[in-house]
Amino acid sequence: MNSDSSSPLNPGSPVSTTSSISFDGLGIAPKILETLDRLKFVTPTPIQQKAILPGIEGKDLVGIAQTGTGKTLAFVIPMVQTLLAKKGKGLVLVPTRELASQVDETFQKIARPFGMHSAVVIGGASMNEQIKAIRRHPAVIIATPGRLNDHLEQRTVTLNDVRVAVLDEADRMMDMGFMPQIRRILQVLPVDRQTLLFSATMPAEIAKMATSYMKLPLSIEIAPSGTLAEKLTQELFIVKRESKNPLLKKILERYHGSVLVFIRTKASAWKVNRDIRQMGFTVAEIHSDRSLAQRREALAGFKTGKYRVLVATDIAARGIDVTGIELVVNYDLPEDAENYVHRIGRTGRAGHKGHAISFATPDQSTDVRSIERLIRTTLPVSEHPDIPSEKLFSPNRMSFSPRGARRGRGGRAPRRPFRR
Repeated sequence: MNSDSSSPLNPGSPVSTTSSISFDGLGIAPKILETLDRLKFVTPTPIQQKAILPGIEGKDLVGIAQTGTGKTLAFVIPMVQTLLAKKGKGLVLVPTRELASQVDETFQKIARPFGMHSAVVIGGASMNEQIKAIRRHPAVIIATPGRLNDHLEQRTVTLNDVRVAVLDEADRMMDMGFMPQIRRILQVLPVDRQTLLFSATMPAEIAKMATSYMKLPLSIEIAPSGTLAEKLTQELFIVKRESKNPLLKKILERYHGSVLVFIRTKASAWKVNRDIRQMGFTVAEIHSDRSLAQRREALAGFKTGKYRVLVATDIAARGIDVTGIELVVNYDLPEDAENYVHRIGRTGRAGHKGHAISFATPDQSTDVRSIERLIRTTLPVSEHPDIPSEKLFSPNRMSFSPRGARRGRGGRAPRRPFRR
């Protein structure tokens, strides 16, 4: 299931009986429309509305849209329809194991009625099992770049019959250092193929790749980089490092729904997981040092309520597809401001309300300013009555509040008390 989906079954918009927008008129084959109706997928999201028709028409496409907008279905429908009409297979490249599994879930929902099956090729899973799946001639291979390159080197997979290639979360794959592997994969694909690239942002390297490996791609941008969900609210607490755990405990006692806690390092994930468990909350952790089985169990437990809190590194920022996360906590600010948007995009999805709380230490004024530049607003600073608060060391903190917003002294948004 795609990290941008908006319901447990479909990354489309919630069912609406009043909207005139539907999947009709997008060139979708009647049998696929029947499948969408059966799954109660009624209203396409903006990226689906704009991308499905050109995708079905066989055009190369660059789709830029924020997280939570339903990009998976925007390429799954055209891919399934194309492969039903032409011989060959599809290829979907994704940055993480979790995202591979989620894309596969969405693909199965649409493709199963047609007898189409897939092979998921990811690190941390059995090579032998993947080879068996590849030998069953799947309609689509869903893969992480590193593991697919392993198969190419061992000559256990051939890609000379790929009709449609999708690069999902292309900017995240670039951030994770996958560009050399992606280039190698693209070089062995047939020249006469359709390429669809989806991303939340459009850095220069992605634009260059689109120019080099795509044929006059149509560009679709739903929201500019840094755009946040409409019903997402934010808070910033400035505290010393030793105050983070006491503040986190207060916050977990205040909120009662599912909470996603982001930290920077794998070592910190283990420590924060342990600390939260000692606070008396059910918790699991997910990061690259966890086995595939452990990561799946943690994510499944978080979805079902076995774990109320999930501690994650940025590997999960775009790989967690859970509707209804009440709160995202940035226990550590991300190293890259772009990851802030992807992290907090895990809440406030599919039209639901969401809230994001970030902890900053007094020496992180530069990190805070970078985030504010990207989202084009000032993070509201809050204080908890029981936790000592600090000030950012920089006296000239830049402000990006909308014109007319109330300001405190020195151009800063006024502090507000912890919400009871």
